[in-house]
Parts: sequence; structure tokens; C-alpha cells
Amino acid sequence: MTRRNRPRSRWVNSDRFFAPSIPLPARGGIRAHSRIGEFATSWWGRRWLQTLESFQVRARLNRGRSYARRGQVLHLEIANQKVTATVQGSIPIPYNVTIELRPIPIAQWRKVCKAMASKVATAARLMAGVLPPEAEESFAEADVELFPTRDADLITSCDCPDFSNPCKHIAAVYYLLAEQFDRDPFLLFRLRGIEREQFVAMLGKSGRTQRTAGDVIESEPARETRAPSANPEVFWCGRPFPDDRYGQVALSGEAAPLARRLGSFPFWRGQRDFLEAMSDLSSKAAERGLAVLVKSAARG
Repeated sequence: MTRRNRPRSRWVNSDRFFAPSIPLPARGGIRAHSRIGEFATSWWGRRWLQTLESFQVRARLNRGRSYARRGQVLHLEIANQKVTATVQGSIPIPYNVTIELRPIPIAQWRKVCKAMASKVATAARLMAGVLPPEAEESFAEADVELFPTRDADLITSCDCPDFSNPCKHIAAVYYLLAEQFDRDPFLLFRLRGIEREQFVAMLGKSGRTQRTAGDVIESEPARETRAPSANPEVFWCGRPFPDDRYGQVALSGEAAPLARRLGSFPFWRGQRDFLEAMSDLSSKAAERGLAVLVKSAARG
């Protein structure tokens, strides 16, 4: 991992040894969703961390994981294919962190899209927000790797006095990125040099190029449509309810189903897990809504 040169910090003592440091409490920091055990839930999030561990920096990653769970990362932003963050360490002034991945040339991205366009199932799952393991085959066919394979693929910077790479502050950001990769695999694409929209357009163009004149695409059957009613009362108020207007009303067995489909809130700063908090609110709202329906049905 390439680390930019910077002047020696003033926090190094005269013997050039670092005193054991304890991070100061951070208020309003970004807490990792993971509390114990594995950090990432998707195979690509875990692969990201496994790749970093292969660089023989496990001790630093362990400290970074603790920082991420304690909420020591105060700010994290991803823009212009670069990650910038501030991390609260053992001094009052937070440290500044930047992380960049060496970009994949656009010519290689075109080869990836060409290879992936021939695998319809792989491309479809990727468009649905899931990075299938088979996608790595398309990168291999283009002679390029999606995940960093050597330390030179990562360009990092931190103004802390630790000259190890990564330091615990950079490692904390690595772990938060792993959780964000879980939510959006295209974030990894962006950090490697291509935006989602650009990749989708390139993939679609590759797919059209590979179609032959003999390809037959069956059109989707026309859906039955119903013209709106000309009766103003029906048009604005809808059709009247049947006598059993409420039917069999029961609570769903899954709490906060919409929130769970969208995934955890990115870079959550709350003390409780986002989905856990939403589940409680959703359950209470559903119970209250059911009670209102029951009372309305009783009144007729």
C-alpha cells in the first residue's frame, strides 16, 4: 500500500518510540453495524477484508476494527473516486485519512463489459444490486482484478505519527467501507474508476453489439388496462368497499420489511442498530394501525 510521504510528526518522543495511546471518546461518530464476529455479510465485502488481511497487517486491522465499532470515525466522504475521513485518535485534533484505489483503465472496463454481456444471468444479478461470484470470471477474461491484489493498488494517507501502513485510523475506514460495499457493490466499481451509470451504459452497448440478426426477442404480452371511470365520484373516491372491507387483517410476521429490503443506513451514527430501531418503530406502528382498523370495523 503506497503511503504518501509526510513530515515526521511532533508527537514522536526523543527516543523515537510511541507511548501506548488510548483513543479519546468520539461524540457523534460513525459506528459500524457489526458489534461482534464477522464484519461484512456479503461475499464481496468479506473478500475486500480478506484481501487486506493478505497483506500481513492483521494487527493493525484488528485495532482498526475496534475503532470502527467504537465510532472513532467522525466523518467519511466518498467523492471523485477518493475516500476522505477524519478519525478521532488519542489527541484532541482528529487525524485526516485518504484512501484511493488504483483505477482500472477504461479500455479494460470495456473488455469486462464485453465478457459480462455474454453472461446474461451475471449481468442481471449485478443490475439488481448483487455482485455474483461469477463476475470475477469476466474480470479475469479482461486480464484485470476487481479487488486489490497488491499493496500498490491502494494509495493511502494519514497524518498520524504511525508510519505503519495501514495505521489503525486507515484500517477503521477500511472496515466501514466493507459494510458500505455490502449495501452497494457498485461503490467498489466507482473506486476503481467507473461510475454505475457509465458501466451500465457500457454493458448495454456491449450486449447490443453481441446480438446477431437472427436473434429473436419475444415481446412481453400486453397487460390488460382499464380506462378510468367517467363518473367523478368513482374517479376521485374510488370504487366502494365490499361489505367485508377489511377482510382478515393480521400483522406481518416481518418487522420493517421495507427497511430490511433497502439495507442498513449508510454510515449510521446512532447508538442502536438502525434496523433494530426501525423494527421496533414498525411493530408499534403496525399494532396501533391494526387497533384503529378494528375499531372502525366495529363501528360499521
